Amino acid sequence: MSTLSRVTRTSGRSWLNPSTWHLRTRLVLVAMALLVAICAAVGVVSYASMEMVFNRQLDRQLEQASTRAEDFGRPPSNFPNAPSGRPDPLEARGQAAGTLNARIDGTAVRSSGLIDAQGNRVSLSAGDEQVLLSLPTDRPPVDRSLSNGDYRLVAVETSYGDVIVTGLPLADKQSAQASLVWTMVLVSLGGLVIIGLVGTVIIRRTMRPLEQLSEVATKVSRLPLDAGEVALAVRVPPSASHPGTEVGSVGYALNQMLNNVASALEARQKSETRVRQFVADASHELRTPLTAIRGYTELLRMTEDFTEDGRKSLARMQSQSERMTTLVEDLLLLARLDEGQPLKVEDVDLTQLVIETVSDEKVMAPEHVWRLQLPDEPVTVRGDATQLHQVLANLLSNARKHTDPGTTVSTGVTLSADGSAVVTVTDNGPGIPDEFQGRIFSRFARADAARSGTEGTSGLGLSIVESIVLAHGGSVEVTSRPGLTEFALRLPPASTGDLGQNRQGDSPAS
Repeated sequence: MSTLSRVTRTSGRSWLNPSTWHLRTRLVLVAMALLVAICAAVGVVSYASMEMVFNRQLDRQLEQASTRAEDFGRPPSNFPNAPSGRPDPLEARGQAAGTLNARIDGTAVRSSGLIDAQGNRVSLSAGDEQVLLSLPTDRPPVDRSLSNGDYRLVAVETSYGDVIVTGLPLADKQSAQASLVWTMVLVSLGGLVIIGLVGTVIIRRTMRPLEQLSEVATKVSRLPLDAGEVALAVRVPPSASHPGTEVGSVGYALNQMLNNVASALEARQKSETRVRQFVADASHELRTPLTAIRGYTELLRMTEDFTEDGRKSLARMQSQSERMTTLVEDLLLLARLDEGQPLKVEDVDLTQLVIETVSDEKVMAPEHVWRLQLPDEPVTVRGDATQLHQVLANLLSNARKHTDPGTTVSTGVTLSADGSAVVTVTDNGPGIPDEFQGRIFSRFARADAARSGTEGTSGLGLSIVESIVLAHGGSVEVTSRPGLTEFALRLPPASTGDLGQNRQGDSPAS
């Protein structure tokens, strides 16, 4: 499938509505969402685990530093009751850089400070000392923010009544956790990008058989299967029709269905061909006896003396034979059109043809009002003059037979913007029922009850019109409602010229 066709099909799709997304898009997004959830879960668990490991390690170090400070801060044995003479715990041996120590006596901090990276003593601020005074004693270590950074602190009450506070910085722990977070984020993003690209390629290849099924179904849906000979040659390729897989089973079943449809279409075409051949042969064979019946009828009228009832019966026989002859000729014409016999193509002055046909119809139905709407310049088309005359005669005859006397029938010729010749036959009669308009061009279709008139019809006239117009590469449409019925013929012109200017107003047909 080309990129342009995919863009065309998705141009009307709303990306805000997930139900309109491609299946491969939803699969990729679902896979990415699951991967994001897994990465997030792994990240949270890893972060929590590292938090416990770091805290456990830091608590051991803090316990050791607190023990050293407490042991170093005991008063000499000869001054057991002289707290003011006790050594500063910060001066204990083995205290690492960043270690914080303080001695609290009652509600006052007797000594406090921390060791910087160079091993020098750094005093604490008054705010830091207030934080130390608020620490609970003989409790698990807690984290607090001081002016020199975040610290993990523990307060231990000695046997002499004072409190030794020991703390270790959290900077190394926080740096390690930040590195862990960034590492996991970058690795997860890289993994998402790689898996997203690889997953998209894999899913596209996996979904390709479904796209092939869709292409085949779309092509079949656009084939004209309703009539004529249909070559149903499109099939699902073998790569997408292996019955061993789910998609392959669907492709195999679709091919079997297409084979069945192709067989049915071939049988239908053969049946239609036989019926058409039978109709053509029967119509051809009926021409001779019908001609004989008409001839003998005329001979009887000229040579024999009949009663009044006999003359009426003979006239009725003659009219019915003429009607049957017309029906046979129509069937033969349809048979020739179905066989696709070549047209006698020549330049046809469509304007003059309309004038002559309307004039003939006016003689047959003077009680109708016949009007013409013609351009100033002649409109020429390439076609079979005899068949185009029959098209116009059938449309005008149809308007005459199915409308009441006094009905206005207007025939117009114009050139459309693309240069096509357009012929319209319009009447202001009762109109055609909506339910009949869909099958009005079908053979033997009649709706005499809907439109008034006394002349019988065979139901082949409009079918002949459509067949002839299609054979000329044109089209015919009908628009009808009470008070307005219009048949519009569109024929390709002999050459593209300037648009003809319609004459002002309606003029009676000459």
